[in-house]
Amino acid sequence: MADMGVLIVDADVQRRQQLGIVLSFMGIPWQEVAASDWSVAIEALEGLQAVIVGELIEDELATLLNAYPRIPFLSLNTTEYPNSNFIGTVATPVSYESLTRSLHFCQAFTSLHPRQQIHDKGQTLLRLLVGKGRGIQEVRRLISQVAETDANVLILGESGTGKEVVARAIHELSARSDGPFVPINCGAIPAELLESELFGHEKGAFTGAIAARRGRFELAQGGTLFLDEIGDMPLPMQVKLLRVLQERLFDRVGGSKPIQADVRIIAATHRDLEALIRVQGFREDLYYRLNVFPIETPPLRERCDDIPLLLQELLNRHTEHHQSMIRLTQRAMESLMQYPWPGNVRELSNLLERLLILYPNQIVDVADLPSRYRLLPSEPRNEPLTDMDERDALAAVFQDIPVPEHGLNSTRNMQMPEEGLNLKEMLADLEVELIRQALESQDGVVARAADLLHMRRTTLVEKMKKYGMGKEQ
Repeated sequence: MADMGVLIVDADVQRRQQLGIVLSFMGIPWQEVAASDWSVAIEALEGLQAVIVGELIEDELATLLNAYPRIPFLSLNTTEYPNSNFIGTVATPVSYESLTRSLHFCQAFTSLHPRQQIHDKGQTLLRLLVGKGRGIQEVRRLISQVAETDANVLILGESGTGKEVVARAIHELSARSDGPFVPINCGAIPAELLESELFGHEKGAFTGAIAARRGRFELAQGGTLFLDEIGDMPLPMQVKLLRVLQERLFDRVGGSKPIQADVRIIAATHRDLEALIRVQGFREDLYYRLNVFPIETPPLRERCDDIPLLLQELLNRHTEHHQSMIRLTQRAMESLMQYPWPGNVRELSNLLERLLILYPNQIVDVADLPSRYRLLPSEPRNEPLTDMDERDALAAVFQDIPVPEHGLNSTRNMQMPEEGLNLKEMLADLEVELIRQALESQDGVVARAADLLHMRRTTLVEKMKKYGMGKEQ
């Protein structure tokens, strides 16, 4: 379920946030929306794999079930519905185990009732633009609106904010998705070579042109040409580009036969083009040709609340390449959320890749982060955290199981003793006792005890080894 998105729709803000915390711990991307804000929800529904509905204000759940028959729904209320896409009720307070089971049922429903995804790659790219803030939601909305048209698009924003991701998503969601997506960085190519790169050249057009060569406009025929860093394009080249945009024709360098330009133009820049126009560094007429449909990507420092969601998406992308994964502690996450991110999402992605190399399959705390990202004091620890420690803690937090104070007679509603307690030791004692009881009730048969504890037999064997337990114990 880690790669499946969940939408939480509930008028109860606190309940939405609590459910989101559980989903984050489970590594599941999620978004929340107030029950009355369907302008965002309805647009997001088609890209999601499960919807959890709480209290609605204006609409009935039955209406949504009928409107989206191929989307699985879960309810936080006890009302039952006959619709096949109503998967069931999630009991509150939400437990880790029950939510996991319900989401697996949603996954099974989706596999049996696949929805038509015309542009799967475009939807994958849109998942990299995750977030709950107004700015990133507006970017997603604008992409959806302009994708099916052939209008020129100008993407504005700081370096590293994902402008090329936006451009690729527009292409993949458009009618030109079967054609090529051809990027060119206008600031990275010397001015004397840029014309040849864009329009191509004929044999003998200049010294060294020993053969004819197609340019980026020809390579992008039937598809999309992405002009990155258009603000760095020299003025003479801007004049030639303007002609192509006006006439939809271009000539190779040294050629005399006009070639039809069947391409869509998407441009991007981190520079203030209007300021450049005032100092005659950019042509005003070209600006208006490109700026038919502007999209501005927000900097990461303005959407720090989206960092947990971005980390999950980036981790999903990097994990396959590195064949390993990491988990960040809550304090490490909070420290990253306080960092200003001058390099934006690109910097976040590079940091995550570095951590995957340094700490494969480990839990990363504040002390493990590079010094510039340590904005919270690190807490001392006697030994490294492990995945098993985290699972133990999650089980105690999200499952309705007895939690002992010094034995096994207390409940989940126990009060914290004034002198405090050793949480790790308490969880270990609890786990040993529950494993012992499970083995005893199943006459020492490990496989049946594992079923009783809802875990794999190999996992139970590892835990028994960890605690030095034998069947007789």
